[in-house]
Amino acid sequence: MKLFVTTILIAAAVAAQAQNVTVKGSDTMVILGQKWAETYMKEHSGTTVQVTGGGSGTGIAALLNGSTDICNASRPMKPSETADFVKKFKVRPHEYKMCLDGLSVYVSKDNSIEKLSFSQLEAIFTGKITNWKAVGGPDLAISLYGRENSSGTYEFFKEHVLNKKDFAASTKTMPGTAAVIQGVAQDKGGIGYGGIAYAEGVKAIKVSKTDDGEAIEPKEATVLNGTYPISRYLFCFVSPVKDNGAVAAYIGWCLSDEGQAVVKNVGYFPLPKNMR
Repeated sequence: MKLFVTTILIAAAVAAQAQNVTVKGSDTMVILGQKWAETYMKEHSGTTVQVTGGGSGTGIAALLNGSTDICNASRPMKPSETADFVKKFKVRPHEYKMCLDGLSVYVSKDNSIEKLSFSQLEAIFTGKITNWKAVGGPDLAISLYGRENSSGTYEFFKEHVLNKKDFAASTKTMPGTAAVIQGVAQDKGGIGYGGIAYAEGVKAIKVSKTDDGEAIEPKEATVLNGTYPISRYLFCFVSPVKDNGAVAAYIGWCLSDEGQAVVKNVGYFPLPKNMR
């Protein structure tokens, strides 16, 4: 009987030490988030990290309603989202810049196009230009691939590249960046956008901010020095109420040298040490 009671007490102690961390949000960050979680759990057997996507907006809503510990986001919080958070919790959420990304424009490997300007991209994605021939490419209809409006990448691209104009109605709305890439890879006339870590089976073209400006390739050096015109941070947001214990330990590890090595391995760009 004594042994049985001791066993129960030990099991209860182990259960008390086991910690769960939930992460939800950006589909751009799903492959990074899952790799972070996988690596972290191998070294911290008492912690379970569960990662799901759904889009930055979905993750921010989950953080607000308390159904996730950490929100992954590929864009900053909107003022209205921050205001909702402050209204409910009386404090702003903690914002962590986790790494850097060159938001990339992808075309088929069979497409001869190598570069496009912001004005050309705006005309293409708003439906004003519908044939590649108009921008120096083949005589081929353009097929548009994009994200749903809960996506931070959708909002970032719309704001920074399309001057907040609406995407063409013909844009195929895909559930995640991987689906965008798959669609473009299989479509000679396809074009889409997404995080640099997804660049497999497609071509990431050079981008210029002006028609007569230098077209810049999305790579670590150009993202770090800010010359690539669609550079951005990827974020984690945490409620101050939960920013302690297992959650704080996990965020700290993701920003450590080991966590940033995972960033590089996945295909995004680590933060400079003076920014961590």
